[in-house]
Amino acid sequence: MGEEMNLEAPGEAKEGNESQNGRCCECLWTPIDWIKMLATEMHWTFVFGVVVVYGISQGLGGALVRVGTEYYMKDVQKVQPSESQVYSGITSIPWIVKPVWGLLTDVLPIFGYRRHPYFILAGFLGVISMLVLSLHQNLHLALAVMSLTARNAGVAIADVTIDACIAQNSISHPSLASDMQSLCSVSAAIGALVGYSISGILVHLIGPQGVYGLMTIPSGLVLLVGMLLNEPQISDFDYKQVNRKFSDARKAMWTTLKVPIVWRCCLYMYLSLALSLSIHEGLFYWYTDSEAGPAFSQETVGYILSIGPVGTILAAILYQNSLKDYPFHNVLFWAQLLSGLSGILDLMLVLRLNLALGIPDFAAVVIDEGVSKLVGQMKWMPLLVLSSRLCPPGIEGTFFALLMSIDNCGLLSSSWLGGLLLHVLKVTRTRFDKLWLAIIIRNILRVAPLCVIFLVPRGDPDSSFLPAEVTSTEEASSAQEPENIELVALVDSVDEGL
Repeated sequence: MGEEMNLEAPGEAKEGNESQNGRCCECLWTPIDWIKMLATEMHWTFVFGVVVVYGISQGLGGALVRVGTEYYMKDVQKVQPSESQVYSGITSIPWIVKPVWGLLTDVLPIFGYRRHPYFILAGFLGVISMLVLSLHQNLHLALAVMSLTARNAGVAIADVTIDACIAQNSISHPSLASDMQSLCSVSAAIGALVGYSISGILVHLIGPQGVYGLMTIPSGLVLLVGMLLNEPQISDFDYKQVNRKFSDARKAMWTTLKVPIVWRCCLYMYLSLALSLSIHEGLFYWYTDSEAGPAFSQETVGYILSIGPVGTILAAILYQNSLKDYPFHNVLFWAQLLSGLSGILDLMLVLRLNLALGIPDFAAVVIDEGVSKLVGQMKWMPLLVLSSRLCPPGIEGTFFALLMSIDNCGLLSSSWLGGLLLHVLKVTRTRFDKLWLAIIIRNILRVAPLCVIFLVPRGDPDSSFLPAEVTSTEEASSAQEPENIELVALVDSVDEGL
C-alpha cells in the first residue's frame, strides 16, 4: 500500500499542477477574450477610443499631470501652498461647465459632424497647452494657469464626446451597456495606477516640464481618435434649430431642478463635497519638506499616490458586491462619518504620533492614502447612482452632466476654502506649525453634512424618485434616432483577424 501511494503521488501532483496552470491561463485569457468580444461587437477602434480617453488621457495622463503640476508650482513657480490650492481650483473650471460641452456636441454640428470635430478640438487644446508649458522656462504664472486650464478643457471635451459615443452604442447594444462602463472604469483605474507609479521617477529624471512635454502624446492620441472617427455627415442642417434646442433643454432642466427631491439632493451633494475642505497642497509641501516633514522624494510621492487607485478599485468592488442594494441615506451616512474619522490618520502623521507607535512615515502615508481614497470612493459611488436616478428621460445625458457640474462646484469650493484655511493659519512653504489645526478643522467640517443628511431620500436604488408629470413630459419631448457612429478601422481586414 505504501508503494502504491508513493507511485500515485507524483501523478496526482502533476495533475494538480496542470489544473492550477489551467486556472491561471484562464484568468489571463478571460479579460483578453472580453476585450475581443467588445471589439467584435462594436468595432475594435471604439474600444481603442475608450482606452485612449479614459485610460491614457484621463487615467495615465491625469496622474502624471497632477504630480508634475504639484512640483511645477512648488519648485518652478515657487508659490505658497494656499495659492497652489486656489490655482488648482481654477484649472478645474472646464469640468464645471461640462453641460455646455455636452449640449454643443449634441445640438451644434461642425461642418455637418457632431463628434469627431470635438475630439480634434480636444486633442489640439491638449497638445498646444502642454507644449507651451514644456518649452517656456520662465513662463508667467498666469499663462501657466491658463495653459493647465486649457489642457483640462481638452480632457473634459473628450470625456463628454466619448460618453456620447458610449451612450449611442448602449442604445444599439443594450446588453453590453454595463460592459462598456466596466471598460471605462478599468481603463481609468489601470491608467492611473501606472501613471502614479512612474510619475515620481519621471519628475526626478526629466523634471515637471519634461513631464508636460510627454503629455502631448495622450493629447495626440485623442486627436488621432478624432481623425479616425467616421460618422454620417448631416446635410442641410438648419442652424436655426440650435437656439430652440438650447432653449428646450434649459427649460427641461429648470423644470426638473424645481422638483423638491431633486434640489434637496443637489444641495446635499454640494455641501457634502464643499465642506470636505481640501488641504492637499499643504500636506504635499509638508511631505516633501526636509526639516518639518519626512522629506519624501519624487519617486516616493509617486508610489504613495499609486495606492489611491487600488483603494478606488477595492471600494468599487465592495459597493458592487455588498452595498449597492442598500438605501442611499444609510450608505451616505456611514460613508460621511468614516470620511471624518479617516482624517485622524493625517493628524497622527503630522503630529508624528506614528513614530511613537513604531510605524514608519512611508507605511503611515500609504495606509492614509489607501483608506482615504477607499472611503472617498464609497461616498462618491452612491452619489453617482443617485444622480443617475434623478435624470429625467429625454435629457438624461445633459442633466447628468449638470449634476456632475454641481459636484464639481462642490470640489472647487472645497479647494478654494481649503486654500483660504491654509492662508488664515499661515501654512507656508516652510512653516507648518498650524497644519495640525487645519486638519482638525477639516475633519470636523467633513462630519458637518450629517446635519443635512435628511435631504437624501431613504429609498433604495430601484426606487423611482421623479414625479410622473416630469418623466412623462420629458419622455414625449425628445426621442431621437440614434446615430450610427463608429471609428474607422486602421486596417481593413482587422475584423477578419478578430
